[in-house]
Amino acid sequence: MPADRSIESARGNPILAHASRVDRTLADATPVIDLRGLRFSWDRGATPVLAIESLRIDAGERVFLHGASGSGKSTLLALLAGVVVAQGGQVRVLGTDLADLGPATRDRFRADHTGIIFQMFNLVPYLSVLENVLLPCDFSPRRRARAEARGGSPRAEALRLLASLDLDGPRFLARQPAQLSVGQQQRVAAARALIGAPELVIADEPTSALDADRRDAFLDLLFRECARESTTLLFVSHDAALAARFDRRIAFADINATATRLAAA
Repeated sequence: MPADRSIESARGNPILAHASRVDRTLADATPVIDLRGLRFSWDRGATPVLAIESLRIDAGERVFLHGASGSGKSTLLALLAGVVVAQGGQVRVLGTDLADLGPATRDRFRADHTGIIFQMFNLVPYLSVLENVLLPCDFSPRRRARAEARGGSPRAEALRLLASLDLDGPRFLARQPAQLSVGQQQRVAAARALIGAPELVIADEPTSALDADRRDAFLDLLFRECARESTTLLFVSHDAALAARFDRRIAFADINATATRLAAA
């Protein structure tokens, strides 16, 4: 299809618009995630639990990473978030080698550029729904400014995100996490990850506690919000049945095959 017709057909459809933007920028953009010769072990000198020769994920991609429980997927996410640092190789996020940053700078970088949906959601129990969603704007002036640019104020953008995730109403916004269902906690965690338009959203098994209908509805909402901002989504799960909904599927065992060979040696 010619480019002008492709762009025309994407108007009014956020999913087609997302695909069109990815196609136009993929070749020249700095990758959002770029791993080269990665080596990591929890005990220095031990056989690495991660040995990934290369992995590239570009701006706007929606990538499904699947693998068995306990295989090292969450360790990889900790490296991408800068919570831990690799002993060898490069972990680049948005062109920045995280090993070059000190701990405090890595924390600021994560707050500015990465939204995380944790498997257990990790909502702050004594904060309200609205306060939980606004937390990234408290830690990151960059995300606060983006939220203001998109919604007029961080509060207005938080309310928009919550409404888009079918979570609104004054009584609901004042609730604390313990007063929410599992599905509601999950969507609050998604709104928190998305506010301020981070370039990368990492989702670690976020649908594991949901039934099929709620899982599919959550994915629809997550895709729509990521497409709206051309956000890169790395979605980690052991449920391979979800893979068809993503732009690309990556088997963790394939990219971490070197670690398997080293452990067997």
